[in-house]
Amino acid sequence: MRASRSLALAAAVLLAGGAAGCGGGEGGKSGRTPSARSAAPGSPASPSAAADAWIPGRVAKMSVPEKVGQLFVPTFSSRADALAKIRKYRVGGLIYFPGNIGSPARTAAQSNALQKASEIPLLLGVDEEQGIVSRTPFVTTFPGNMALGATRSPADARAAAQVTGAELRAVGINLDYAPDADVNVNPRNPVIGLRSFGSDPALASTLVQGAIGGFQAAGVAAAAKHFPGHGDTATDSHTGLPVIRHSPRTWEKLDAPPFKAAVAAGVDLIMTAHIVVPKLDRSGDPSTLSKTVLTGLLREKLGYQGVITTDSLEMAGVREKYGDAAVPVRAINAGADQLLMPPDLPRAYDAVVKAVRTGKITQKRLDESVTRILRLKQRRGLFQGTAADPAKAAAAVGTPAHKATARRVAEHAVTLVRNDGGLLPVKGRKVAVSGPDSGRLLAALRRQGVATAAPGSADVTVLTTVNAGAATASRIRALGSRPVVVAALGRPYDLDSAGGAKAALATYSSSRVSVDALAKVLSGAVKPTGRLPVPAGGKPAGHGLGYR
Repeated sequence: MRASRSLALAAAVLLAGGAAGCGGGEGGKSGRTPSARSAAPGSPASPSAAADAWIPGRVAKMSVPEKVGQLFVPTFSSRADALAKIRKYRVGGLIYFPGNIGSPARTAAQSNALQKASEIPLLLGVDEEQGIVSRTPFVTTFPGNMALGATRSPADARAAAQVTGAELRAVGINLDYAPDADVNVNPRNPVIGLRSFGSDPALASTLVQGAIGGFQAAGVAAAAKHFPGHGDTATDSHTGLPVIRHSPRTWEKLDAPPFKAAVAAGVDLIMTAHIVVPKLDRSGDPSTLSKTVLTGLLREKLGYQGVITTDSLEMAGVREKYGDAAVPVRAINAGADQLLMPPDLPRAYDAVVKAVRTGKITQKRLDESVTRILRLKQRRGLFQGTAADPAKAAAAVGTPAHKATARRVAEHAVTLVRNDGGLLPVKGRKVAVSGPDSGRLLAALRRQGVATAAPGSADVTVLTTVNAGAATASRIRALGSRPVVVAALGRPYDLDSAGGAKAALATYSSSRVSVDALAKVLSGAVKPTGRLPVPAGGKPAGHGLGYR
């Protein structure tokens, strides 16, 4: 049933067109106006059009240094460092990392202090994709995007994002650099993998839309990434400059649909990729610096009118060809609005101010970006008020309802790929567990009433793997002649080397909630309903077995 809904929504997504961007409301500080409903900005039929009318006048009154400050979202090492950047550069936002996130109450208090120091409300962001990219230690843990891909449920994607968004907003974080909209078609992809919803563009499109709706329903801005698509690379753009050789036709068919879906869903931001796609742009520049890609494809072809943010400017992929002063100027002229994590804020800021004053960046181009950023802040209600309540923050995080949602998603994700001879479920047999997180899985199996034993005396051994690759086969052989069940707790591609096992499953996550869900499926307490979001274990995407 979930698959049918997904396919229907996919068809709607692929037929959808038009632009969606930033609108919203203002209030809470001097000179601010009430919030309006979310809608595509600038459209005469939009209910946000009248509420947006104040923005051009506000932009016209801002100085060049004030406008340039709005483009930057740096990291910060301490509250004092953040306050200094707010006061000196009047930055448009800041990004949290684990080193400057404390308890929920302390994070809420810090967010309030940062907002109080800024004349224009700040976008306070974080990379909280869940799964393998999680920066906020106290949020309710979900298993990540590929697990959501296995559920094939836009409702699950929305619920997971809404829980995460509500917990972030409770501590004053109003922007999540998620969801990942890349279509992972390369099993060797070192930087995307489990961060992707899967290898099927239609599936990824439906879940991207679900996630965007969840974040925005929680009052948190969502950012689809990494445009024009980072799913078919074997190079990590953090350490090098990937080259993807997709033709325009392949890009249109494979990479573009989730971004079209994001635009149709009214996503707040789209993040650029530090990748070269020669058949889309012959310049050899990374897409972050490509006017052909950002303005030509994203703005003009896909009709996107919201904020374009760069990926981190600290990454090697964007720094290889040009210097740190030239990169932000080139990114703005390519079509980017928000400059994320410049490695040297003073140098980057001064370079952009100089470029505006010398005409290298036109006033019109600068005003376009500042207008989009203010509309985004209005759309998310930041001018109406940004205060978080430190006294209530802890109670808003990890609630029983939120944890129940995470359990449900994790259980829906577990995928049974092979079950020769009906080996599973294992209840009634003595079970041994070997591999990563074996202790947690043993404890979880015991809680489900499964008898456990040492590997030499068990009836069946569950071998867990986390990105073991080809080594999976030798590990199966080392366990001897008794039946083996392989459970891939990381990338499901481990199952490609699990031919010697009698049964194989994938959870796409080694988190506690996913290990507990695996134990329930192994014991028979929960029936497996997940379906592969990527080809794995010799089976195509979409394959998944159940129990009779």
